[in-house]
Amino acid sequence: MERIFQYTITSEYENRPIDFYLKSMGFSSQNIIELKKMKESIILNGVWVYTKTLLHTGDLLVIRLSETATSDKIVPVFLPFPVVYEDEDILVVNKPADMPIHPSQNNYTNTLANAAAYYFSSQNIPFTFRCINRLDRNTTGLTVIAKHMVSANILGKMVADKTVKREYRALCSGIPTLDEGDIEKPIGRVPGSTIERCIDEETGEYALTHYKILQKGEDFAYLSLILGTGRTHQIRVHMASIGHPLLGDSLYNPCTDDRIKRQALHSYRLTFPHPITGQALEFTAPIPNDFLRIHKCLQME
Repeated sequence: MERIFQYTITSEYENRPIDFYLKSMGFSSQNIIELKKMKESIILNGVWVYTKTLLHTGDLLVIRLSETATSDKIVPVFLPFPVVYEDEDILVVNKPADMPIHPSQNNYTNTLANAAAYYFSSQNIPFTFRCINRLDRNTTGLTVIAKHMVSANILGKMVADKTVKREYRALCSGIPTLDEGDIEKPIGRVPGSTIERCIDEETGEYALTHYKILQKGEDFAYLSLILGTGRTHQIRVHMASIGHPLLGDSLYNPCTDDRIKRQALHSYRLTFPHPITGQALEFTAPIPNDFLRIHKCLQME
C-alpha cells in the first residue's frame, strides 16, 4: 500500500523539526519509526532528509508511505464485501451477517479479514488488515477499515475519544416502558466464559447506551441506539438487563424467536471526520432484509 502526503509548512511550525510536525498531523511515534525505515520517505523541498531537520515557512514536505508487508496469515477468500466508500486512506464496508471480523479457531476462511485480503490481492496491492470498529459475527452493518498505518492510528484515537459517532438499529423483545432513555450499567465478563458478558456492579467497566423507540410492533420495538462507550456486547447486554433483549439473540435472550436467526442488531450510521483531510463524513447502511421480513414498515425510512 502506497500513500503520498504533501504539506506546505505554515508559520506556526517555523524552526520546528519534521517529527514534531508529523505528530501534529496525526502520525504516532511508531508511525515515524516505521517511516524512517522506508527509502526516500521524507522529502523536504525535493531533498531526502532526516526527521530532526528543521522546517521553515513555505517549505514543501512530501511523505512517501510505502507498506509492502501483507497479513500473510490471512487467507484471501472471495466473500461478500459490499464497499460503501473508499479512498486512499479508508474503506467503509457494510458487513453481512454470519461473518466474524478476524480469523480464529474454526473461523479461518470466513471472515471480513479474508474478504479484505482477497479484495486487495486481486488488485496486487499489499495490505495489512486493520479494522477500526469491530462488530460481532452476527451484527450487520458499517465498519471502517484503515488502508495504512497512519489512518489506522488516527482513527483508533478517534474511537477512543468518541469522535467516531455510532448509531445502531435493533429489534428488541417487548416494548420498553419509556420511549427513550439511557442505560448506564457497568459490564464485565461472566466468570468462566471468554465470550459472555454481564452487568457487574463491582468490577465491571462503565458503559452507557442511549436508546430511542422509533416504531412499535405487537410484541417488539424497533430502536435507535447510540453508544456512549464501546464495551463488548454492550447493546445486547444492556437491552437484556432492562428486560428487553434483542430478537434472535441466542446468548442473551432465553426465548427463541423463529423470525430471525441472529441477534437483530445493525450498525446503521457512522459519523466522523476524515482521518487525513478532516472532512466531515457520514455513512448509513440500508436496513437488512431479515429486519424487513419482521416489520415491513421499516422500508419507510
